[in-house]
Amino acid sequence: MVVHFALSDYLSISFSESKEVAYLEFFKRDEGFACTVDELGAFLQKNNVRYGVQWDVVTRFASNPEEYRSGKVAIALGKAPVHGIDGRVELSVAMDDDDHRPLEKDDGKVDYKELVRLSNVRKGELIATLIPPEGGQLGMAVTGDPIPCKMGKTARFKVGKNVLLDKEQTSMYAAIDGLVSLTDKGKINVFPVYEVNGDVDYNTGNIDFVGTVVIRGNVLTGFSVKSAGDIRVVGGVEGAELFAGGSIEITGGIIGYNKGLVSAGANVKVSFIQDGNVTAAEDVIVSQSIMHSNVRAGRNVLCNGTKGLIVGGTVQAGEKVVARTIGNTMSTATAIEVGVLPELRNELNELRQQLRHFMETGDKTTKALHLLDQLAISGTLSPDKVALRIKLNATKQSQQREEAHIKERILEIEKMLEDTDRAKVTVVKTIYGGSKIVIGRYTKFVKDTAERITYYYSEGEISIMPNV
Repeated sequence: MVVHFALSDYLSISFSESKEVAYLEFFKRDEGFACTVDELGAFLQKNNVRYGVQWDVVTRFASNPEEYRSGKVAIALGKAPVHGIDGRVELSVAMDDDDHRPLEKDDGKVDYKELVRLSNVRKGELIATLIPPEGGQLGMAVTGDPIPCKMGKTARFKVGKNVLLDKEQTSMYAAIDGLVSLTDKGKINVFPVYEVNGDVDYNTGNIDFVGTVVIRGNVLTGFSVKSAGDIRVVGGVEGAELFAGGSIEITGGIIGYNKGLVSAGANVKVSFIQDGNVTAAEDVIVSQSIMHSNVRAGRNVLCNGTKGLIVGGTVQAGEKVVARTIGNTMSTATAIEVGVLPELRNELNELRQQLRHFMETGDKTTKALHLLDQLAISGTLSPDKVALRIKLNATKQSQQREEAHIKERILEIEKMLEDTDRAKVTVVKTIYGGSKIVIGRYTKFVKDTAERITYYYSEGEISIMPNV
């Protein structure tokens, strides 16, 4: 006599959270339990398992159910979604000349015989290409329902000065001979280069240049160098003022005498900073030491070379500070602050004001164009009104582009201000008592020497973990 079992009295189906896997298991045991492949297939259908059924497992289960009495078995496997890949801007020129820096010896001295070599571009040369995004693929749940995928986002060029786009808006070319420089949140520019073959002193006077400045000497106390592009100093900087829209690279060091300022719209790279004031919108990268200085970076301060010392003064970074040694055996007061982004908050307020202004002027432009369009339809548009209509249309398109850029930047900043996960202080070797760690609104005073640790924010306090 054949006994027919009601499978729902003995078996249960469960799903993974994403419903990419269905599991079959016994919840009631009976030594005489038996079922056919067709019965088990019908049971799966009844329990909404409609895709990716592992029929080899079904067959094995039906022929030998005792094998599966303990634990659950994956009876159906769905298909995971494949997320798209974001488009990107691919530069055709090398932007980082680390390989061409002067040779730094073991004792910290620099061989200035090997000077900085700049990668210039010629007019008409390809600078960057827009790589399109790659679309994703839907996944499939074992229930037969599609699992959504993320589509790749389209990248766009951030167009700066002296560059041109092709008709398809997919390639960027140099409009002049010069040096490629990234400024203003990633804008790509080509700036002409101004070189000083010696020191910036009374012979040269102060420098204020629209392009990139290369100084093959020192910048002496009391003088200033301003550049819309990058500043490269093949020498040292004393108590001077350096302002760059792009990056500043100093192959020697900064001895600031507690005056002057080195400020960059992108990165600052330098051998050492002593009694100096340095700010960078992105990273401050120091190969040797930061001593008794005020340093602020919108992103990271990296001082983790062979010496890698930070002692005295205040170092602030929007995201992280990495140093080999912080403080000293004399407990010199040294403040390290991360998650400090006052500039971003100010920029956010300014952008919101600009957006309101664009929306107000855009509304006026739209109304004016509407009146001109009505005149055009009626055939009463005078030549001067035709010219005005063309001008207003161009203005409207320009406003719409700028408005879209502002909205995108506002979203970027809002996300950065919310993100505290990246705020960290990493000590590669030693941190001494007398140091102070600040993460966001929280402060921790270091009393005892500690080795190889990272400070981070977690659940309302500053926590410590060992470096891996």
